Amino acid sequence: MTTTPDDQHLRDLARLRRVRDRIDREYAQPLDVTALAAGVHVSAGHLSREFKAAYGESVYAYLMTRRIERAKALLRRGDLSVTDVCFAVGCSSLGTFSTRFTELVGVPPSVYRRRAAESDAGSPAPAESRTAAAAGTAHGAAPGALSGTASAADADAVPGAERLDGLPACVARRVTRPVRNREAQAGRRS
Repeated sequence: MTTTPDDQHLRDLARLRRVRDRIDREYAQPLDVTALAAGVHVSAGHLSREFKAAYGESVYAYLMTRRIERAKALLRRGDLSVTDVCFAVGCSSLGTFSTRFTELVGVPPSVYRRRAAESDAGSPAPAESRTAAAAGTAHGAAPGALSGTASAADADAVPGAERLDGLPACVARRVTRPVRNREAQAGRRS
């Protein structure tokens, strides 16, 4: 039995989906491209190229986007410090976490947390809806899962931030300062 290119393409997409699902599930664990690639029996370079071709962003960028989405929910809750949130979402460096958070959201995590607390104080909402949103269970999602779309709390927490409907808030925000990482530099050739 020979394999057609279409069959191979479908198998590759299924493999990439497994990697993406693992990132969504285990974002708080120490994950790297090598470990993810070993889990689907391909090289790290091959996984990186295929993932970027299929999803339009690097494995690392996707992982950090998931971590920042979860961090936003934890910061809105208000009972954890920025450092605790950083480690809870799987980041090992507070500086890297704060820089990446600021690049994706538009404000530092401490400012986001303060504005979220101020907006909660200004508009009383039922406690169970705040708890469900913070736990990631809004709109029927499983506990710990990410809804993946911008919420009203996102818009309230960062006044004036530009948002696109249907996209995660941390993806749809305009970058307010230069991105300082290798994946951003890949598009520009010197």
